[in-house]
Amino acid sequence: MTRIRQDQLFAYGYNPITTMDEAEQNTMMDFGILRLAKDQVEVDEDPKERAYLLVQGEVSFEWEGNKETARRKSCFDENPWVLHVPQGVKVKITGLAETELCVTKTTNDRSFPTKLYTAEECVSEERGKGTMRETSTRIVRTAFDYSNASYSNLVVGEVIDYPGKWSSYPPHYHPQPEIYFYKFNPENGYGFCELGDEVVKLKNNDTVKILDNVTHPQTTAPGYAMYYVWIIRHLDGNPYITPTFVPEHLWVTEPDAKIWPDKD
Repeated sequence: MTRIRQDQLFAYGYNPITTMDEAEQNTMMDFGILRLAKDQVEVDEDPKERAYLLVQGEVSFEWEGNKETARRKSCFDENPWVLHVPQGVKVKITGLAETELCVTKTTNDRSFPTKLYTAEECVSEERGKGTMRETSTRIVRTAFDYSNASYSNLVVGEVIDYPGKWSSYPPHYHPQPEIYFYKFNPENGYGFCELGDEVVKLKNNDTVKILDNVTHPQTTAPGYAMYYVWIIRHLDGNPYITPTFVPEHLWVTEPDAKIWPDKD
């Protein structure tokens, strides 16, 4: 199914959500949530490219003789830390407090230097501002993409939707598979995801798989902020750089667009 519901609290340790060996709706990515208690240790030597995104909490990352501490109180208010490693690198993660991370893995034969993207290095921008009567103003954060990590098979970022507003709009699509993982503030909030001609209701800790060139704008209910991690898997010979927008809806982005109840 395209939406994967998580009604229960994630267990301590790694909680798989998608895998690369799925027979149907395969995103070409292993994706899951790593939940750590204070002093809990996770060691990962999986022979794949990996990205560890700190959603909230405090951890110690150790790799190749390096050791760094990352802290994040709120995924809504603060930029992420992301540790990005190639195949063959052993990673040790120690929880220094109650902590949650998104873990993504995929195949990649290329070798590249391990990189810890700090919160200060993450590119954060307010998209949609000044257009569409601010109905699609949102915060978009990009840890890395093809522009600064062309050696990677992944793109990793986040979006914050303001209550009652839209994101990923105007509708767009791309052939590369994508995963969205959601949080709401407050946690009992909800939103909706368009997947082509279908719409799915979203709740806290849900995951959605986006495949086959479907459009995928999002919206959240009034009163509730929506956060989602977005991860794209490049295709061989066809990396994700920019999406294709549905042309019939592009007019809404024009600064002088007349939107009801504006009158000529």
